Amino acid sequence: MTISILLPDLRGGGAERVNLDLAHEFARQGYRVVFVLMRAEGEFLPEARAAFDVVDLKAPRARNVPTALARYLRTDRPDALIASLWPLTFAAVVAQKLARSGTKVMVVEHSTLSAQYRGQGHLHHAGLRLSLALETRLADVAAAVSSGAAADVAHLAFRRADRVRVLNNPIPRRAAPSLAAQSAANAFWSAADSARILSVGSFKEVKNNPLMLRAYARVRRERPAQLMMLGQGDGEAALRALARDLGIADDVIFAGFHPDPTPFYQSADVFVLSSDYEGFGNVIVEALANGLPVVSTECPSGPAEILKDGEFGTLVPVRDEVALAHAIGHSLDTPSDPEKLCRRAAEFAPEIAARRYLDLLFP
Repeated sequence: MTISILLPDLRGGGAERVNLDLAHEFARQGYRVVFVLMRAEGEFLPEARAAFDVVDLKAPRARNVPTALARYLRTDRPDALIASLWPLTFAAVVAQKLARSGTKVMVVEHSTLSAQYRGQGHLHHAGLRLSLALETRLADVAAAVSSGAAADVAHLAFRRADRVRVLNNPIPRRAAPSLAAQSAANAFWSAADSARILSVGSFKEVKNNPLMLRAYARVRRERPAQLMMLGQGDGEAALRALARDLGIADDVIFAGFHPDPTPFYQSADVFVLSSDYEGFGNVIVEALANGLPVVSTECPSGPAEILKDGEFGTLVPVRDEVALAHAIGHSLDTPSDPEKLCRRAAEFAPEIAARRYLDLLFP
């Protein structure tokens, strides 16, 4: 049986990583997996091509997807299509109707859409709600990656909450890094006697990295500490400028994008997430899987669910730099239980997540 996975591309983002991990697990369970991309590009593309078939729709915009995808569905006839990220999810259900194929379509939203598109205007909001209302009714399965995100989709789509399923992201336990990889990660930290604070994620506005820098500046006044920001994005220049303005530039490390951040988690003392909102929060589970204490903003959906309202990490109000700085300092001073954190992370193993997907697609 064939499962096709529809994405805009395979850039180094959370949704892209999640779908690759699902694909590997589907393949282990005997399914053929095909990646269908609007554009065949991105940091994860080599990994996908090494293990799976990749179809390039060569669609410059989402509105170009339905006809190109319909041609693919009529030709390849996959048993299921998993589409992620609105408006591509809406394009998927339109394509399925155009193709008149028997392919089962699952749409999965990875973000809190009402927060992501806040401020886009009344016309955009009306279009979002109408398209979600249609896609959640036309798709064979409508889902989101956390309870909060699912409730948000249901509200926007005028659906009962139970009509949008919850499919938590699969977060695999990565293989132990080699001594060379661990040594390379440690080499990024320039001060051996400083506390090590780690952030992992793209430099998008939603991640509120300026809050991270301001909170870190407060921590830095109280103790020797370094902040490593693992990621990339157009906002890096502005973040570097802010670090200079705050007088912390010498202790903030911009380490770039790394496909496997495991050695960096293992080199740090605490992991911090400063987002304004999240769909799920893959990096929180990755940190827990490495026994690393977590401090996170209690943003809509995701972090509180993963950390079970503070049982497995510290939650602070969104956009509160004082509270975030205090929580980071407290975490650095408080012994943690790595085994407890690892056990929590194991609940998001790919085999568990993949089984949930398959049970919904092929009951």
